[in-house]
Amino acid sequence: MDERTSEAARSLKQRMSNHLPNPDQDLLNSSGLTVALIGPHDTRRRIVANALVGCGVSSIKEFTAYPSKVEEAAKSMEADFDVVIIDLDSDQNYALQLVEAIAASGAVTVMVYSMNPDPTLLMNCMRAGAREFLPHPIALEVLTEAINRAWARRPASRGGHSGSSGKVVVFMGGKGGSGVTTVACNFAVSLVQECKQNAVLIDLDLPLGDAALNLGITPQFSTVDALQNYGRMDQNFLSRLLVKHSSGLFILAAPGKFPQVEVVNDAVEKLINIARQTYDFVVIDVGSRFDFSNSTLVERSDTVYLVMQAGIPELRNSHRVISEYFKNGGSNLEIVLNRFMPRSGGVDEEHIAKALTRPVQWKIPSDYVTVRRMQNEATPLALEDSMIARAIQDMARTACGMPAKPEKKKGFSLFG
Repeated sequence: MDERTSEAARSLKQRMSNHLPNPDQDLLNSSGLTVALIGPHDTRRRIVANALVGCGVSSIKEFTAYPSKVEEAAKSMEADFDVVIIDLDSDQNYALQLVEAIAASGAVTVMVYSMNPDPTLLMNCMRAGAREFLPHPIALEVLTEAINRAWARRPASRGGHSGSSGKVVVFMGGKGGSGVTTVACNFAVSLVQECKQNAVLIDLDLPLGDAALNLGITPQFSTVDALQNYGRMDQNFLSRLLVKHSSGLFILAAPGKFPQVEVVNDAVEKLINIARQTYDFVVIDVGSRFDFSNSTLVERSDTVYLVMQAGIPELRNSHRVISEYFKNGGSNLEIVLNRFMPRSGGVDEEHIAKALTRPVQWKIPSDYVTVRRMQNEATPLALEDSMIARAIQDMARTACGMPAKPEKKKGFSLFG
């Protein structure tokens, strides 16, 4: 084996068993995965099965022998399982044929385990289509991270979008301080909690977006890491940059430090295209950042929420945004009037609709105390019951094709 092959094999081994670059080591809902474990050697197979249980995987089917018909087995595995884990050591040549057949469609994550970490074997596994090489005996941490990556790929590989991509939803504001991030974060949490959708929030309000601060997370990696490495971006790489919030929402946060980064439109488009292959909803917070002049982000988004307040500066800037980015009508544009006070005496809805040439679709009531508490405690409003939460939940439900929540009935009292 030549030096280049050896180096490539070492690189592959590191990549296939690399730790998730994520300080939050919680499982990515691995209990929802279906796993096929193929291993003729009983002792080795049982060790792997027990490790899977330790990772939180509850749906495991063990096969005590290699299937006799490779092509038929590949179709069956593709239909019934998210992950297939194969013992290489009982019959290496046949096992690699099985790996290649199952991995061919890309619908299933194929992992292999072996007591022989030979570089040539690693290369052969990669060429056959294996996504993870698990040295036996398997360390629980290594298996956990492999399962995490498999779960992150699951919606796309299992056909969760019926051959199409997830929806892209963009939040922008005509002026800083309009509350774009607060609305975007709580909308994204509502998609997961209220609508049971698989969603990711990408903070493109560079250089210093506040999504992580709003949600009370401290990410190790950021949007900048994704954009600077877009040449090698894929679903696996992206999944390792994300942080999972306690609500179930995944976040690609803006950096905590002031970065020196030049945003390339191709990088933004690739990031979003890869994200929408995995998630039902990709929620993007761009704040009041409007220098994606050559990007098709706005045109290709399913919905763009323009968040504004009822004031002259916001109205002026929002009009300019609409004139620049929605020249062709902007059928995907929806106006969100934030911090709405019906009797405030400011600019009313009629004047707003006239100035923007379109009506206000959403009104989020003003509640300074509730919002300030959310910011101080880093607890999403969408997880509590408030007028603001209900308004944003209705936005999320509509985006998912669900009806608005019925209004709560007021209690009856004999004493008024």
